Formats: sequence, structure tokens, C-alpha cells
Amino acid sequence: MICPKCKHKSTSVVDSREASEGRSIRRRRECEGCEHRFTTFEKVETANFLVIKKDGSREGYDRSKVDRGIWKACEKRPVTQDQISAMLDRLEEAWSSSGKEVPGDIIGRDVMHALKMIDEVSYIRFASVYRQFKDVESFKQELQKLLDR
Repeated sequence: MICPKCKHKSTSVVDSREASEGRSIRRRRECEGCEHRFTTFEKVETANFLVIKKDGSREGYDRSKVDRGIWKACEKRPVTQDQISAMLDRLEEAWSSSGKEVPGDIIGRDVMHALKMIDEVSYIRFASVYRQFKDVESFKQELQKLLDR
């Protein structure tokens, strides 16, 4: 691991602990050159699958694209980065275990349902884009489902 401060190529691990409910390992490292301490995280690569788009084309899964869409829906809402990261970690595990290719509509549906548990306003915002509501009536129907619970 290269030191982020002095770019020395040799560091040693000072401490290791489980993080993210055992999904990753947090390591404290120390540079052997300048003695600067920093933290790294190690986790199993789970998001190695293709997304099947609506038009049938395929592209590699890109967490940052999903993350951006979620944050647009969560703008100015009481949602934390930890909540979104944990949600995406869980979803990516499920998607990658289901095979090498995952339909985009499954990804959108899963994100939508997970957001519903975190923040209902963010859920409605995400659903309005994902489901492409054509008119106010379809939007009202989705909102009514929330109110009927």
C-alpha cells in the first residue's frame, strides 16, 4: 500500500478490525518512511456483473451511477451516507449472487423498495423517475399505497 502523504511504497498494518457487519476489514496502517498513519478498508468484490438494459444492451455494473440516482432522490432529506452505503452493499451482494447478468429493472425495483424503508419521500422521488409516471393520476396511486399502510 502506498502512503497517501509521502508516496512511500512500504507500509505496515498496525491494527485490523471487522467493519460493516463483517463485510469488510478496517486496517490502520503506518508508513515506514514518514510514520504517517491512515486507514484502509478491504472487502470482497461483489459487484462484478453485467446490467441488461431496457433495450437489451449490456454494460458493466457501475455503483457510482446507482449512487448518483439515489442521491438525487435523497436530496435535502435526512438520509446518511452510511445508510445508502449499507443499502447498496446488501443489494450488490444479492445481485451478484443471482448470476453474471442482472436486468436493470430488477436493480431499479430493488433500490426503490430499499429506499422505502429508509425514507418515504426519497422513495416517491425515485419511483417517479424509475416508473416514469405518465400523469398525476399514476403518481397519486403510488402515493395512496403509502398512505394506506
